[in-house]
Amino acid sequence: MTRLRGNKYRVKKEDAAVTLSINGRDVRVTHAGKPYFSRQTKLSKLDLVHYYVAVAPGALAGIRDRPLVLKRFVNGAEGEAFYQKRAPVRRPEWLRTVTLSFPSGRKAEEIVVDDAAGLAWVVNLGSIELHPHAVRAADVEHPDELRVDLDPGPGVGWDDVRRVALEVKSFLEEVGLRGWPKTSGSRGMHVNARIEPRWTFIEVRRAALALSRAVERRVPALATSKWWKEERHGVFLDYNQNAKDRTTCSAYSVRPLPDARVSAPLRWDEVPECDPADFTVLTVPKRFAELGDPHASMDTHAGSLETLLGLAAEDEAAGLGDAPWPPHFRKMEGEAPRVAPSRAAKKPRTKMPLLAIANSPSKEAALAGLERWKRKHSEAAKLLAVDDVLIDSMRGRSSTWTRVRVNLRHLPEKLRPPQETPDPDDDPTRQWRNASPSGRGRR
Repeated sequence: MTRLRGNKYRVKKEDAAVTLSINGRDVRVTHAGKPYFSRQTKLSKLDLVHYYVAVAPGALAGIRDRPLVLKRFVNGAEGEAFYQKRAPVRRPEWLRTVTLSFPSGRKAEEIVVDDAAGLAWVVNLGSIELHPHAVRAADVEHPDELRVDLDPGPGVGWDDVRRVALEVKSFLEEVGLRGWPKTSGSRGMHVNARIEPRWTFIEVRRAALALSRAVERRVPALATSKWWKEERHGVFLDYNQNAKDRTTCSAYSVRPLPDARVSAPLRWDEVPECDPADFTVLTVPKRFAELGDPHASMDTHAGSLETLLGLAAEDEAAGLGDAPWPPHFRKMEGEAPRVAPSRAAKKPRTKMPLLAIANSPSKEAALAGLERWKRKHSEAAKLLAVDDVLIDSMRGRSSTWTRVRVNLRHLPEKLRPPQETPDPDDDPTRQWRNASPSGRGRR
């Protein structure tokens, strides 16, 4: 049964199908009653479609005219997700596509969604989140968006995220750009800025790196630009979200959390007091109907990267080389060795002794493995600092999984447990990597 207010349809059977007429186009929602959220918030697939239709003007503002990666949760938010870059062969004739090239040299035809009917169609495929590229279909080599992704480390509070976001706002204004904040829908925040589509992906990422380093210098106790998790503290400004082929969830995207939380656009005056838990599938449609889209005028504020790129040149002249790229990119000129400091050190067990604890497509299963390890090694677990537990959301060619590690740097050598077989140890990319080592990391 559907639960969003104002729904016209009530579905009693999980396998029932419903056809919606949206702006003159028919969209068939298959298995409309299938539970997509069931643990805390109870929502069916049709509920999710109705949510996106209710906020369509806002959601479309973030994805319209952009290539879209489909992150599909075909078994609902509690099931395993996979990424689908290539457009489904069977699709409505009114859905257009655009061809993209990836860092590996491969190409793919990706979906472009321009209206509410197309939005409903991709949601029917299980696309709970929306993942657009930072380019428009007419020019896929020059981004029109600078993306600042604020990713808090373990134990970092929401107040620190907000403080770093406000520092980003101030800095962007100083370099002639306007930032538009939104909750990430999880623990972090995104600040996006429209830019003129005059620069390449490499140049936009270079500007993002300069921004990350500048904010880190301003609030060193709160923010970091360090790529390797073992070196981070506080809130990480993920400059690599601006690399080619990277996507982040767009405005009004639903996240696969038990409360069906939403990546919600905000006004800057809301940031100091906002709570990300307030923005869910059940609350955002009413907010949208009453307040509209806080980012509605974003496209009219495209700015220049020239000042940021000038700061990047100053950093490089001062000896700051390029920072690490994502692993599937070729080695870049000026980039430091692409290896974690703990592995680069001559005595890695002394400097950064890391243990792999769990690998699983299920974050809950991985965290349960961490708890088992803590019970087994209770004395060692008592000595771990909050940021000694590294929980990574890993992304392969078409799958995601959670990796849990612990850093034993605060433990005396005699108390450090040995590396054991991770429990669970289910890395969905292992079979592919072992079978094709030369293709490791390709997209």
